Amino acid sequence: MNVNDTTSAAVLEQLRRRPADQRRILFTGATIVTMDPGLGVLDRGDLLVEGDTITAVGPRLDPGDAVVADVTGAILSPGFVDTHRHAWQAQLRRIMPDVDDLGGYVTATLAGYAPVYRPEDMYTGTRLAALSAIDSGITTMLDFSHNSRTGEHSDAAIEALRDTGIRGVHASMGPHFGDWDRQWPGDLTRLRDRYFSSDEQLLTLRLATLATEEIAGPALAYGAELARVAADLDVRVSVDAVFGASSSAAVLSWAEHGILGPGVTLIHCTGLTPEAWKAMGETGTTVALAPTSDAQIGLETAVPAVDEALGAGIRPGLSIDVEVALAGDMFTQMRALHTIQRMRAVNAVHGTDREPSRISTHDVLDFATLQGARTNALAAVTGSLTPGKKADLLVIQAEDLNNMPLNDPIGTVVLGSDARNITAVLVNGEPRKWNGDVLDIDLPALRGEVQASRTYVLDTSAVQSPSSRPARPAVRPLDLERGRDVVRKPAVGVV
Repeated sequence: MNVNDTTSAAVLEQLRRRPADQRRILFTGATIVTMDPGLGVLDRGDLLVEGDTITAVGPRLDPGDAVVADVTGAILSPGFVDTHRHAWQAQLRRIMPDVDDLGGYVTATLAGYAPVYRPEDMYTGTRLAALSAIDSGITTMLDFSHNSRTGEHSDAAIEALRDTGIRGVHASMGPHFGDWDRQWPGDLTRLRDRYFSSDEQLLTLRLATLATEEIAGPALAYGAELARVAADLDVRVSVDAVFGASSSAAVLSWAEHGILGPGVTLIHCTGLTPEAWKAMGETGTTVALAPTSDAQIGLETAVPAVDEALGAGIRPGLSIDVEVALAGDMFTQMRALHTIQRMRAVNAVHGTDREPSRISTHDVLDFATLQGARTNALAAVTGSLTPGKKADLLVIQAEDLNNMPLNDPIGTVVLGSDARNITAVLVNGEPRKWNGDVLDIDLPALRGEVQASRTYVLDTSAVQSPSSRPARPAVRPLDLERGRDVVRKPAVGVV
């Protein structure tokens, strides 16, 4: 078969005629980038999926009764893993592409747009983000859902993840500003019992929180009380806005009180002290970097903390963060981090006889796949093309105009490819993108829903000129500890 038969409609039809749990598909002839340290890269190999699981990887596998997809001329790769994205904002994409700083983002988005969101807007934004993630090869997405104004808002965000078929992590947090039901974190028990009762499902639950009280009040800041909530629920914790001196002090306090460790993911981590990094490394704490967010919005030092993480023995995951000002795909994150770190490494030794310590394309693909899965507590499930793991994988065309000829498969994935080269995406063994199209969506209907939600949010929010530089309305963030409004300087440091 030629490369155009790789993900043909006929193959999809054969697959869908079989019940999902009885489905067998054999991908043949591919260059397989497994991201499994024990398997490496197979220059020409086969991969067998049975039901939702990868069962074999190797040369010339016996197809048996499997549906055969000839993927000669393509690369098989693990799906990318996004460790932190505020998905509810997707209908506001690039509304502030040249945002001046973090204060501008916070006052426009969290204080201006967020308070007017209805549950249906949460659903629309989250669904759009997840479908776009699948289109660009992200098979797992942690949704840091920090606009949970009511239980219905949380329900809508979770149902959006479920309806797209993505492997999703719903990380729930109360909002920073405006009126809300104050049901969080108590409502997490209901969410767990209603949506997360099985360990065998695509969705998992987390508690989302912030690093310090100064950002948005004590009730949203990680500490002993929220750590107890997470422990009682047996869920992990994602902590956003971790940067600078105050976060460094908080990290040391968490370590001292035994609430830092593998069950906690710290996001951004720019401008932290060496002592904080030492505590994180010693406790096995995970880290989610947001390379373009740190650099473009200017978070603390504005330099993604990959060298600091590696120096502490932490291999980080990567994340998208906010699409209101940033790109929404993992290719951009990998390339940005690869370029920034290598630039800094060479600059650090310029004029000396020392060799620069540079990361590689393999490193950033590892961060975007296996390490992202580990950061999301899903390394046993996804992140590499390892027999026994779930079939979350990509078919990337290496003979397309922008990729041919194939000389280095990892370099081609990281530096050459983009969403147009991904002809197929499987999540949990289920085709979610095929022959270049995301499946099972009514695109005109989705477009109408997105436009209607965007119009409502813009027409009713405190931000009156979304196409210009973000306005900075007076912000009266809710003091959650005392239950009343207080005048406070607009928060900075929250993403």
